[in-house]
Amino acid sequence: MKKRIAANIWFLLLIVSPVFAQQKANEASFSESQRVKLDNLLNDYISKGWIKAVSASILVDRKPVYNKAFGNNLNRPARTDDILRIASQTKAVTCTAAMILFDDGKFGLDDPISKYIPAFKNPRVLDKFNPTDSSYTTKPATHEITVRELMTHTSGLGYAQIGSPEMNAIYAKAGIEAGFVIHKKLLETEINKLAKLPLAGQPGERWQYSLSIDVLGRLVEVASGLDLNTFFKERIFKPLAMNDTYFALSKEKQSRLATVYTEDPKNKRVKPWVDGVFPGATVNYPINNNGYYAGGAGLVSTSKDYGTFLQMFLNKGIYSRRRILSEKSVALMTSRQIGNIPFTDNTFGLGFEVVTEKGSKLSGQSVGSFGWGGFFGSTYWVDPKKKIVAQIYVQQWPFSHGEIAGRFKAIIYNQTAKN
Repeated sequence: MKKRIAANIWFLLLIVSPVFAQQKANEASFSESQRVKLDNLLNDYISKGWIKAVSASILVDRKPVYNKAFGNNLNRPARTDDILRIASQTKAVTCTAAMILFDDGKFGLDDPISKYIPAFKNPRVLDKFNPTDSSYTTKPATHEITVRELMTHTSGLGYAQIGSPEMNAIYAKAGIEAGFVIHKKLLETEINKLAKLPLAGQPGERWQYSLSIDVLGRLVEVASGLDLNTFFKERIFKPLAMNDTYFALSKEKQSRLATVYTEDPKNKRVKPWVDGVFPGATVNYPINNNGYYAGGAGLVSTSKDYGTFLQMFLNKGIYSRRRILSEKSVALMTSRQIGNIPFTDNTFGLGFEVVTEKGSKLSGQSVGSFGWGGFFGSTYWVDPKKKIVAQIYVQQWPFSHGEIAGRFKAIIYNQTAKN
């Protein structure tokens, strides 16, 4: 009997010891001193009146090492389960949807988009623009836009409302908006309308932030036979148990929607957003039943849900033993896809900024780390080498103190960069 008990204890130790060792390794990779520094950083920005609320989440090797919220929403304290407007973080989800269909053999990355959305046949590029009446002349594009060019923002398309003055005017005249829409719209109608307008530049020539991912969302609809909302739910959100991620937020969850703040243009005082701050946009887009599935900006989510989504990439396309993306697609999305086209100190994959050697020296992130952010002051990244998933959310625009993301990153890498 004693031998049997000893054997059972030894067996339990074999199982528990690696788990305990991993837990200790996670704790060692993120110290108490770093937690205190992060607390102080986030509280400092609130006490100085630069922000009203902030939340941050860090996973190391799938385990949470930091998950806190500070400050206040309009009628309640900020919480870690607040539902947040993730804006351009939607782009990574749309690119993932497209790559799921790529894995299914529905299209090739170098297929012309006109093969699936005929309105994009024979694109033309802006040549001359008259600012007095927004009239313009065009010239032929050198080639048709490809799926890969949509995903890398090298399609030649511009961005409504936040692009160049010329494209802002052209898009405004045509009623093209960036995604935070006020009135009912359909993705199919808007993308077909966009296709008839001039490109801002030649496809494949330069990186230019754009409505490309909104067009990609329409491609997902055409290739799958489902609207974007349904495809996201069936192929991404349900498999990943992302139960708080939506285009349209149900009434029973609206009390968890975080407040959006803005800055007074005269004195920079932070105050609640009132529609009109950003012309042609509303922060009520998740609750105004606009019916518009903007693949470039339309989702709300939580740090828990989005962290799960990012962890799937860290797991090379698998989450909870279920494959969402092929390992090949994860590798394509998180590696250089723009050749020698200049892009900051880093490069660009399919939907993500990807850290290069030069960028790594500046940020401390490992080469190959990937991420992006959102209009309302959010930043996220994944560091595959160090197994880090990090997110920080500030629901505010304009945001004069965007350096908070860099300082957040610096605290994380002060220790982990030495390991």
